[in-house]
Parts: sequence; C-alpha cells; structure tokens
Amino acid sequence: MSSIKQLVCPISNEQISERVTRINALLAILIVVAGFVFNSPLFIVFLMTDFFIRAFTKLKYSPLSYLSLKMANAFQLDKKLIDKAPKVFAARLGFLMALVILILMLLGLNTFALAVGGILVFFATLEFALAICMGCILYTYLILPFYK
Repeated sequence: MSSIKQLVCPISNEQISERVTRINALLAILIVVAGFVFNSPLFIVFLMTDFFIRAFTKLKYSPLSYLSLKMANAFQLDKKLIDKAPKVFAARLGFLMALVILILMLLGLNTFALAVGGILVFFATLEFALAICMGCILYTYLILPFYK
C-alpha cells in the first residue's frame, strides 16, 4: 500500500477551515451515536440532510458546519485552511452512508444499520482525531483508477 503522501484527492480552488471540518466530524459521530442510542431515524435524517447540503448545494453553511464554525471561533482555534474538494467528496460518502443507515433502520435491519453506522463513525473519528480523510483514500483507490 502506498503512503498517505501519495494519495490523490480531488482538488478545487476553494479553501475551508480544517478545524471546522474536524468539529463537523465530531458532531457527526455524536449524531450517529444518538440515533442508535435513542433508536431514532430522525437523527440520521438530520445528518443525511446536513451531508446533502455540504455535498450537493452551493450554500455556504449546513447546520453542522455553521455550529462547527461558531464552536471553532468560541474556542479561538486557529484557521488552518485546507482544500474544500476532498471534504465535499467525503460529505457525499457520508450522505450515501447515512442514506443506507436510514433505509436499513426503516427496514428493521438494525444490525446492518449499526455496522454501516460503525463504519461512518470510524471514518469520522479518523478525521476528528487524526485529520485522516477517508474520502481521499477511497477516491485514490476506487474513483481515480476509472479516470485513467
């Protein structure tokens, strides 16, 4: 397996705060966990909607990204800027995973929903704790080969 430095991420000329994206990841973790703890698909619908806004619209903020920005400012975190495109790709993956979780929950397939939720929480934990973007890794190995 190649090193992290050799990963190819989608790129854009837009920049966003890395601190905000990491807080977004923490909030996503909390929402997925709450969805399962309270056995409520409403949490997943909210998260799916938030991912949709970040992934597929031109709106400047989703509810979670707005809250994350306010938290980053309140804690006076530095504004380290990173490329936005990998985070948009990751939001699309998050949207798809949340959609799958929701469908599985509604079908009563809670064990499978929990498995997909666990993967989403794992990916978000990597982003939050270590700034490792699974979107970049998946893009490099699953998407990019089809464009060569």
